[in-house]
Amino acid sequence: MPSTEVHADNLPLTSKPNRTPAFTFRKEIPPMTLDQLLQQYEQGAQQLRAVVSKARREQLTLHPVPGKWSIHEVVCHIADFETVCADRLKRVLVEDNPTMFDADPDVFAAGLHYEHRNVEEELDLITVVRKQMARILRQTDAEDFQRTGVHSKAGPLTLETLLERITRHIPHHLPFIEQKIAALQLVR
Repeated sequence: MPSTEVHADNLPLTSKPNRTPAFTFRKEIPPMTLDQLLQQYEQGAQQLRAVVSKARREQLTLHPVPGKWSIHEVVCHIADFETVCADRLKRVLVEDNPTMFDADPDVFAAGLHYEHRNVEEELDLITVVRKQMARILRQTDAEDFQRTGVHSKAGPLTLETLLERITRHIPHHLPFIEQKIAALQLVR
């Protein structure tokens, strides 16, 4: 069965020098058609928005699990990596074997001012990026999904593999957001 790699959720607020790099934990994925994969990709933003909407505004920045990201920080992280992954997808489509550099979620969280960002704007960004990329990818020839880029840590990756990875990113985080919401309900 094909697999894709996903990174651990509930990352600490501070950088961990011994943290396992992103995309090292493997998650089995069921075989699906390209159309099914694109449908899942397109649905991710709505799924995230639906789960986040279960939390009250004042709960978004709370840390129900000490030392772990808030819901707000998780949404900012997802938005950051949507744009990173969209760039990778576009470059693999139009360049020959582009280099794709690894991105450390902890470094992004520490330096990209998550505390000053607006959750609604981040959710809107995720929605727009996914709509744009889905429109592009739906016009892409099937054989082009086998085009490759070279990731600085993971090595050669096809467009299809990159799409699988970003498609799994939001569903990977949803249970953790739901756990945070449940924990916040207990401390009312």
